[in-house]
This record gives sequence, structure tokens and C-alpha cells, in this order.
Amino acid sequence: MLDQQELANIAHWAERVDLAAAFRWTARLNMHEAVANHFSLAVNEDGTQFLMNPNQRHFARIKASDLLLLDAHDPTTMDQPDAPDPTAWGLHGSIHRLCPHARCVMHVHSIHATVLACLADSTLPPIDQNTATFYGRMVVDEQFGGLAFEEEGMRCALLLKDPKVRVMVMGNHGVLVIGDSVADTFNRLYYFERAAETYIRALQTGQPLRVLSDEIAEKTAQELDDYPDQADRHLSELKAILDEEGSTYAS
Repeated sequence: MLDQQELANIAHWAERVDLAAAFRWTARLNMHEAVANHFSLAVNEDGTQFLMNPNQRHFARIKASDLLLLDAHDPTTMDQPDAPDPTAWGLHGSIHRLCPHARCVMHVHSIHATVLACLADSTLPPIDQNTATFYGRMVVDEQFGGLAFEEEGMRCALLLKDPKVRVMVMGNHGVLVIGDSVADTFNRLYYFERAAETYIRALQTGQPLRVLSDEIAEKTAQELDDYPDQADRHLSELKAILDEEGSTYAS
């Protein structure tokens, strides 16, 4: 017989496996930050119950059964023996309470997105297909106030109330991406880091940028929004690679 904790650790198994795969691949891409940063995934209708990584566990070691199942409305969460990282709770708990459309939330300090977040102008101009993906679909938080405890988390959540906004460049901090699923969100996170790298490298040339018109940038972004199955296939292929390597992510 499984005890209550063991039963909790196998609930929402398919979702756990997807999220664990995303953690493993994020570490492989060197988009993690030691034992910091965090991902979460809503598992109930209103989004207030969610899976999240345990406190200070390296992304490269996270397994499906390790993920915490939390309730955004539970005031005792941080008093429990397996409490999450307090900044993770402040940020993700606030978003899952206030933004039910944010089914999955991924926050990292990946290099190029963080460089973008450190610029006086942290917007991302549409200079290629990847950067155009985020045209009109991102917001810049310019009011960094320290670590993302409860008050900071609530302020950030309010910037994501528009369902069209799926990326928040957290000024002086990093990036936060939301989506409909693990696959959708991880794919967006991957391409945002690629887009930020393209932009940063273009700036390094010191040459004028070839910026797309607003009309073409929006057309491109809409076409990519509607592009069929890419995110699901991306995650499926990553899981296949991990499986072939004998990874423990799905245990």
C-alpha cells in the first residue's frame, strides 16, 4: 500500500514527466542557475494547484516523483517541512492565483535573456523570425525591487493579466515565460533565449539593424502562433533523447 505522500508524488504523472524533462533539458542548455530558478505547472481547472520543483534541487537531477504539489491558496505552505523556495512561492504562487491562463510558468536567468534584462531598453526589436515571434507578446518589468517574495510576485503577476502577453523580461533580473502546457512554455522559453542571443550578437557588431515593419512582424508572430504541433513535437523529441540515454527524469 502506498502512503499519502507516495500517492501525492504520483498524482498527475504525465504532467510530472513533461515538467521533469523540461528541467533536465534546461540544464543541458546551460539555461539554469545553480540550484536556483523554478518552473511550475497548474493541474486543476482554475490553476491554483500546481507542481513545482523542490527547494534547491539541481535541474539536472529532478525526477517526476520529486515535484511538489502545491496550493496557491494554502497559507501554511511555507511552514511545511517540504516547503518550496520562498521566492519561487512568492512569484509562482502569485501568478497561479491571479492569472488562471498561465498554466505553466518558467523562470530562469539564462545568459542572453538576462543581458537583455540589463539593458536600459530591454525591448526586443523584430530583426529576424525568432525575434518577431515575440512582437506584441512580451512585457518589460522595469520596477525590480529585490528578491521575488510575495509583494514582488504579486506585482509581476499583474503584468501578465493580458492573455496575449506570454513573456516578461524581468529588468535587472531574468526572464519569465508562461504558456498553456509544458511543451508550449518550454518551446517559447527556448526560442526567446535564441532570439535574445541573436539580438545581443547583432548589437555587438555595431552595425545598423534591419528591423522588420510592424505589419510584417505581427504577420510573422501570428503565423508562428498558429504553426501546428511544433512545441509538442519539440518536447516529444527531447523526451525520446532522454529515454534513449537511460535518463531517470521519468521516475
